[in-house]
Amino acid sequence: MTSLSFDLDCRQCKRLDSFLKKVKTEYPDYHARPVAPFGVAKPDLLIVGLAPGMHGANATGRPFTGDYAGILLYETLYKYGFSTKPESISQQDGLKLKRCRITNAVKCLPPENKPTGVEINTCNSFLANELAGLKKGAIILVLGGIAHKAVVKAYGLKQSDYSFGHGKVYDLPDNSKLVTSYHCSRYNTSTKRLTEKMFHQVFEKILKLMAK
Repeated sequence: MTSLSFDLDCRQCKRLDSFLKKVKTEYPDYHARPVAPFGVAKPDLLIVGLAPGMHGANATGRPFTGDYAGILLYETLYKYGFSTKPESISQQDGLKLKRCRITNAVKCLPPENKPTGVEINTCNSFLANELAGLKKGAIILVLGGIAHKAVVKAYGLKQSDYSFGHGKVYDLPDNSKLVTSYHCSRYNTSTKRLTEKMFHQVFEKILKLMAK
């Protein structure tokens, strides 16, 4: 699969390419390639995460699938009508998203889950093209500060005009809305930086925006 917003055969980042080859050797059954966006082609809601997790999307080939971060995300998507099932296990589990699409700022697994600035910038053209293809008035939910900055960069906007913070809403030049949330990572949920209630409140805000 190759498009302006995704390239399964992308090898532009040499560090990530070498790391994925090493991971594939250690875990032959893992996807260990760039992870494609998942969901409907023209979503009302685009969710942008950071990057695939080692034993999650990097293993399964589906964003937020198979790792801890996906538990709260998919339960919440189901609760608010964006998913047909509350749990995402594999690409063969029959789960489908409704009015929603999930992507990542960086499409490949980075060592220690930390992409470099150069890698984020290199992958930004894919994200920019994906954002450019959204329907008018779509809502973009960013999970975490890096995803937030990547979206702002993809729009060619000033970072200083769009500071990150949980639960913020920004109007974008193309009439889309940018909604921010802390990432639903194990660290954030275990430390209560992000609670289930806080995450649900973000989605309640999204539904209200959709109803306008």
